[in-house]
Amino acid sequence: MLDLLTWGTPNGHKVHIMLEECNAVYRIHPADLNDKPGFAALLAPHSVNGKIPVLIDSDVGSDQPLTVFESGAILIYLAEKYQRFLSQQPVERSAALQWLMFQMSAVGPMMGQFSHFRGRAKPDDAYALERFGGEVRRIHAVMEQHLQNKTYFAGGAYSIADMAIFPWLRLSEKFGIPWADFPRLHDWLQRIQARPAVQRALALPSLSPTTRT
Repeated sequence: MLDLLTWGTPNGHKVHIMLEECNAVYRIHPADLNDKPGFAALLAPHSVNGKIPVLIDSDVGSDQPLTVFESGAILIYLAEKYQRFLSQQPVERSAALQWLMFQMSAVGPMMGQFSHFRGRAKPDDAYALERFGGEVRRIHAVMEQHLQNKTYFAGGAYSIADMAIFPWLRLSEKFGIPWADFPRLHDWLQRIQARPAVQRALALPSLSPTTRT
């Protein structure tokens, strides 16, 4: 059995999407970010970093379950467990992992920081807003250019890279990103949004929508 400690954040949704795409049997354990004591108590035994999501796999042929934290690591673990959405062909596999790392190192951190400073709305945040806002626009341009001749981020096949990037780009308009400037990226977003498994993942019960990570 798979148990997932999670909430309705972009990082949580990455894993929800993967589990639904794999038709996995799993249990959700909501880690309510608005309930700080409850959140800490739920996460403490499983994650030294105190962040969601955390995956616990009891079906590993051992007396002790296997615990995986960090959303990117969970996606790789599930891709290998189910042998889906991460190609065994070197070129496609490398591309998927590169774009997964791009999301982990650039898309998530930059959009997360931009969201933080936008939410503060303090006069002395002008530099931070310019810095992170500019970087958010730059990484959108990088992705738009990459999709010029590609259907998905790893090439012709849907992969964990797409699952990782998609939940963050659902917030792009909220962050002032005009989709008219990034038509290929917007087309990609709409195609991912239309997938039945993605729609199921975004509608999971007991997970309140939030932009926090």
